[in-house]
Amino acid sequence: MPDTHSPTSPSPARLVIQQPEEARSYWQPVPANGFVRCLLDQASTGAETPFAFGTQTVDPGCHVREHLHDANEEIIFVIAGEGEAHIEGAVHPMRPNACFFFPRNRPHSFHNTGSGPLTFVWCILPGGLETFFARIGRERREGEAPPAPFPRPENVLQIEAETVFGTLPGKG
Repeated sequence: MPDTHSPTSPSPARLVIQQPEEARSYWQPVPANGFVRCLLDQASTGAETPFAFGTQTVDPGCHVREHLHDANEEIIFVIAGEGEAHIEGAVHPMRPNACFFFPRNRPHSFHNTGSGPLTFVWCILPGGLETFFARIGRERREGEAPPAPFPRPENVLQIEAETVFGTLPGKG
């Protein structure tokens, strides 16, 4: 049987080039508001390593509520805006070029404390965050006006459990 992972064997992954208007994008409910762009994942690339990669833009005064990923590792890289990452009781600045790596089971939240949007790149391994965003959000087209703030789905806890979220300590 041939070694399918040798340095000379071809990769099963596909080259993917995506322009901004081609990304799957979703408006996000309160408390984050803003929107996400789901850029790449294992399904769209054929990558051998399961992952999902995109951006999230959080409106001023809004936040990504505290959460953890019990079976995933996450990387966050800030590209615009100002905010704070609340991680295990400590507050860390979020500003352009700040980078965070979250191992499994590390509670964290992101707060936009600036006057403009806070935008960061996210990468989660293995993937699944793109599915969560699609299930709780509303489809977005590049350049369209944002909707009025809207609530999270009533079954958001079920959606979280079926995607990439674990239970916060002391929260059941």
